[in-house]
Amino acid sequence: MKVAVVTASRAEYGLLLPLLHRLKNDPFFTLQLIVTGMHLSHEFGLTYKEIEKDGFTIQKKIEMVLSSDTPTGIAKSMGLATISASECFEELKPDILILLGDRYEILSFASAAVVARIPIAHIHGGELTEGLIDDPFRHAITKMSYLHFCAMETYKKRIIQMGEEPNRVHVVGALGLDTIYSMDFLNQNELEEKLGIRFKSQNAIVTFHPVTLEDQSAEKQFSELLKAIETLDDTFIVFTKPNSDTDGRIIIDMIDRFVGRFPERSAGFTSLGQKNYLSLMNFVDLVIGNSSSGLLEAPYFRKPTINIGDRQTGRFKPESVIDCLPECESILSAIKKSKSPEFKAVLKSFKNPLGDGKATDRIISHLKVTSLQTKKKFFDLT
Repeated sequence: MKVAVVTASRAEYGLLLPLLHRLKNDPFFTLQLIVTGMHLSHEFGLTYKEIEKDGFTIQKKIEMVLSSDTPTGIAKSMGLATISASECFEELKPDILILLGDRYEILSFASAAVVARIPIAHIHGGELTEGLIDDPFRHAITKMSYLHFCAMETYKKRIIQMGEEPNRVHVVGALGLDTIYSMDFLNQNELEEKLGIRFKSQNAIVTFHPVTLEDQSAEKQFSELLKAIETLDDTFIVFTKPNSDTDGRIIIDMIDRFVGRFPERSAGFTSLGQKNYLSLMNFVDLVIGNSSSGLLEAPYFRKPTINIGDRQTGRFKPESVIDCLPECESILSAIKKSKSPEFKAVLKSFKNPLGDGKATDRIISHLKVTSLQTKKKFFDLT
């Protein structure tokens, strides 16, 4: 079976990694890896090189990122990606296309695959992020897809609610947890050496992305976050910079200025790499921002997540997540709560419901027995 897999960002690649290894090593499959988006951008670290270092052969590199994060620039990137994807599919002729998530790059490839009559398997459908333009993208990809691999029963019900037949929707768990269950993490000394930093008594990861369905909110909201963490004198802050979303460069510039002001207690990274990132999450005391990793990966480590604003509104939130407004006082209040004895007791006792590290096994099993096609019936709820 020729299986094409598309990756357009470092975060998405990290989630796909265990599945890619299985597809590469199982003789039942021929892996066709398509790399695009930020992986090929100098500005975002040319992370396709990390993919090659992991031992993967990249069948196609598809340039699509223009030097703009405006709505017009992103729409043009989507158009360019759709054109290039159609040419790629004509050459590779995959039996199935695997897509993960909800980004605009992925929507472009889904559109081209539908026209080329290539069945799509979609991972992480049925979720909600009501503060993002990615939300309608995700649901559109779901409707274009034939197979669905979702993380929870709640998400399966939503996919069926959109008219997808129940026998094509499979709960497999959160794919990103597979890597965490099997990883040997770096210790503090190794992290400090690799990242060129020195930790303090308290340490935190900050990942904040623009809320793309709100007008001109990036600078204002991130300013409130910076105002809050500036007061945390005992905490070393590791910023992971945002993706190529609308207004992403505003946040990148603000991170660079903050690190320039406080070089002894902060550092910013375009791409940490998966092992460094997960090892860092294992080590730090707190995860702050509005990234999905605070809801998916951080709970595995029993780390408190300060979830800011409504970017993740609608997504399932484990007990380790504390919601707050994108305002300085609200953020500081949430941080204070995360340090309370009561909340620490919650962290010790709760169980992560998002997966058991076996999502890859389940996906592989379904792929091997599924009769691939693009025709499907609309499933009406009675």
